[in-house]
Amino acid sequence: MASTFFGLSIASSGLRAANAALNTTGNNISNASTDGYSRQTVTTEAADALRVFASYGCAGAGVETIAIERIRDSFYDNKYRQNETKLGEYDVKAYYTRMIEDYLTDDNTTGFTTIFNQISAALEEVVKNSGSASTKREFISTVQSMTDYFNTMYGNLQNLQSDVNDEIKMRVDKINSIAQDVATLNKQINIIEITGTTANELRDKRDVLLDELSAIVDITIEETPLYDQLGNPSGANRLIVRIAGTQTLVDASDYNQLACVARQSNEKVNQTDIDGLYDIYWDNGTEFGLYNASMGGELKGLIQLRDGNNGEYFNGTIEELHYNVDTTKVVISTTADYLDSMSKCKLSDTGGKIVLGSQVYYYTDWTYLGDGKYTFTVDNTKSDEALINGKVGLEATIGAEVKYQGVPYYMAQMNEWLRDFSKALNDIFTEGYTENDEDAGILLTANYKVSSGQYSEAELNDSRRNGKGYYYMTAENVSITTQLDKDPTKLGTKSEPEGLEECEQIKKVISMMSDTSQFSFRGRSAGGFLECVLSDIALNAKNADTFYDTYLSLETSIENQRISISGVDEDEEAISLVRYQNSYTLASKMIQVLTEVYDRLILQTGV
Repeated sequence: MASTFFGLSIASSGLRAANAALNTTGNNISNASTDGYSRQTVTTEAADALRVFASYGCAGAGVETIAIERIRDSFYDNKYRQNETKLGEYDVKAYYTRMIEDYLTDDNTTGFTTIFNQISAALEEVVKNSGSASTKREFISTVQSMTDYFNTMYGNLQNLQSDVNDEIKMRVDKINSIAQDVATLNKQINIIEITGTTANELRDKRDVLLDELSAIVDITIEETPLYDQLGNPSGANRLIVRIAGTQTLVDASDYNQLACVARQSNEKVNQTDIDGLYDIYWDNGTEFGLYNASMGGELKGLIQLRDGNNGEYFNGTIEELHYNVDTTKVVISTTADYLDSMSKCKLSDTGGKIVLGSQVYYYTDWTYLGDGKYTFTVDNTKSDEALINGKVGLEATIGAEVKYQGVPYYMAQMNEWLRDFSKALNDIFTEGYTENDEDAGILLTANYKVSSGQYSEAELNDSRRNGKGYYYMTAENVSITTQLDKDPTKLGTKSEPEGLEECEQIKKVISMMSDTSQFSFRGRSAGGFLECVLSDIALNAKNADTFYDTYLSLETSIENQRISISGVDEDEEAISLVRYQNSYTLASKMIQVLTEVYDRLILQTGV
């Protein structure tokens, strides 16, 4: 049967339950403005009834406080993190594409279109006064402005690529920091929850970190219970965080770290790449996979901006191998149109990595044979294994297919236009004669990178020596030949020697600049360069802004849904405060009543 003091036990259980509810309500109110805090609630249930062997059967034994638990919906957490991954990607794209657009936009003073129009006007002045050295100097000066424009633009884009590269390093460092913190929290949570309680605050802190991580890179989370040797739940859980598809970052209290390794000058992918671009590896030495199709978040956006080549990368089939101990000559056949033109060529001029049949090798030089065929010189001393026979017919690749118009794409567009335009311009002038009836030379050339000086006309035009030709010229090194910079009368304006001063070659240049049958860049005339490239970046910037706004709106919507479930409503907590206060007061009153009963029973009845 029930004890004499059974009622006191029941009342005290109610007092304890009300006290726990009041404390939890106070905790909720205190954290109403705390980011990431999840509203907590006290879970109670009726205690097991006591069998009293009386006519009324069982007697209620009060209330039991089971747990203090946070209110959280994993469905909205997953939706929020998936949205953060997309938002993070388009956030960085929107920022950097607008920056590129600002670089390219013509300000009517130093922009490409303005300079190109000045060149056209200067050519007309030369036609009007062909015997004047000043008009020729003015024309050469405007062309010099064009080369300065491309030199500056090239530098701006390289600086931007460097900034993006630094941001990649920052994101990797942040991923490592979050991985370490999450692993530590996993251990702390399990230590607490193995005792049967719930580590609410620690779980909130972990969720905040996972939200932050989801903006940097895509994540998937798997949490499963752990069991003891008898197969019973231990109270602990195993949480696994995977990023970039299926790559494990955190597994319970264990975590992996990423490392950024700067490429050497002989490891460049593109001719225009700056030195020191980062590749990412796991701490066990395996590649992270920068171009993983599953990857998302800010890291994906930054990688695409830094390495985006619009899907145009070197790929072909190994046709021949000529082995030597130190080096091997590899003949590779390609089929893509963009690989059959030196004006579009992006191959590194300092050597780099080449994948032959899934094995990485290092090439030191290459030669274009024509008809889409290349010969690469592979350094066997630098590779893990010597390149020998047996790989004929296998695939050969340099870099990766990145279907986004990033910095390398815009640099390649500038180089392509410059190479084709310079060749067309030089061909016209070298066919002409100076006002002194001398054979004329080229107008546009390229400065050597290492030693001072310029490439000669023969080096730019001779495709027999190494098949590269105008590949030597880039937006970085294009310049006016020193001879014409010093003496504009050396310009080949005349079509015939020993004749009256005339400028047929100038007229040919004017015609070439406006006639798409003589010079065409993506279906437009020479002056359409900026229109083509600016339309690309404007479209990318617009798309990035549109998607950013869309995912930002979704973030607000999903976050509101999360807050409606997990957030603290001060009005609701105020009502709870009154309710639990009443419960506490009534439980106290019950104890007071029982105290009087026990006082009468013990002291006044002599029991």
